[in-house]
Parts: sequence; C-alpha cells; structure tokens
Amino acid sequence: MITETLTGEKKQTFNSLSFDEIGDDHLFTGLETPMKPNAFDISDDVKKEKIAALFTQIMDVMGLDLTDDSLQGTPKRVAKMYIDEIFSGLNPANKPKVALFDNKYKYNQMLVEKNITFYSNCEHHFVPIMGKAHVAYISSGKVIGLSKLNRIVQYYAKRPQVQERLTNQIAEELKAILETDNVAVIIDAKHLCVSSRGVKDDTSSTVTSYFGGVFNTSEKIAELQNTLNY
Repeated sequence: MITETLTGEKKQTFNSLSFDEIGDDHLFTGLETPMKPNAFDISDDVKKEKIAALFTQIMDVMGLDLTDDSLQGTPKRVAKMYIDEIFSGLNPANKPKVALFDNKYKYNQMLVEKNITFYSNCEHHFVPIMGKAHVAYISSGKVIGLSKLNRIVQYYAKRPQVQERLTNQIAEELKAILETDNVAVIIDAKHLCVSSRGVKDDTSSTVTSYFGGVFNTSEKIAELQNTLNY
C-alpha cells in the first residue's frame, strides 16, 4: 500500500506556501497521485468534450485563429491525447492486468529489465519528462511476464508526475504483485521544464532510485550497477 510521506505540520507548511514562494520547486505531498474523490464520476467522452472546450478558450486567449485549417481541430486532438494517451495512467481501469506464474526454473538471482523507455509529464508545468527505467527483482517463488514490467512503468508514467513519486509507485506496485521486498527501480530522465524553460539546461538529467529488501545492500547495489553498465 502506498502511503503519504508528508503529514501533519509538514504537510500544512507546504499547503500554506504561496505560488511565488514555491516557484519552480518540485514539491509533492505523498506517493499517491493527487486525485479528487469524484475523479471518475463522468465518462471519458464527457471529459474530452470539456477539455476541448476549455482548450479552445486557452487558444483564443492566446490570440490564435481557430478558423485556420491547421488549428481548428487542435482542441479535440489535445483532449483525445490527454485522456486516451499521455494521461491514461490516471484511470485505474487502464491498469495492466498481471498474472503470476510459478518460478519453475528455480531462478533465484536478480532479474533485470533495463532501458525501459518512457514518456511522462511534469505535474508542475505539464511538459514532457523523457527517460529510461531499470527494474530488477528477485523471485519469492513467483514471476511475471517480462512485458508486464514495461507495462507497469508505462502505466504510472502516463500521468502528471514527479520523478521521485514515479520511482516509488513502480516499486510499490512490483512489491505488491510479486509479494517480495526484493525490488529495485532506477530512473534516469530528462525534464523539459529544466531544459526548455526556466534554467534552460539541456545537458543535465535526473536519477532516482529505490532499493528494497536485499537490494538495499552495498553488495547488491554494486552488482546491479555492474549489470546495468554491462
């Protein structure tokens, strides 16, 4: 179960900060993606209609000519992209179905799926995060199909995100599915909110990691790093 990391006085402190005080800082209050309780009371089709109407207003305020052949379909395209594609991970109905299998090969070393390409979006500016995830686990007697590791990464990436939260959400999901704490997740990503605006640093990337169970030892961390560099 994913639990919040900021509660009580700490959470109140963050909630009391003004927009100007927060600025470009990447803050998050917990490991759950912030969602309204009634987030799924309306259908995806209705959401698309509402988003298209609102995006039309945004484009109009910016002074764009919505009668132009190139622009008139943009609001509907954006709405479809938001709901069906880049933010589809917000809807639990899109969560990948994962079947467990017995570890009949008795493979008891770490299994690593590296260089899983993903695209996400920064929840502070709604601009892309692009990177690679490396996922490892040691079987507790059960295994899952390799493609499911990719699908789990993609599911949590397809929502407004903070990289630290994304890392931990993937790890917690794998721990729950595989019934083991022996899980590791490393993410190396480029944030366009850093490279295309603000400080405009196009060469830096952000690395986050989660090491659970036996992976949280210097020996296993070194072994995993050697495998990733192989």
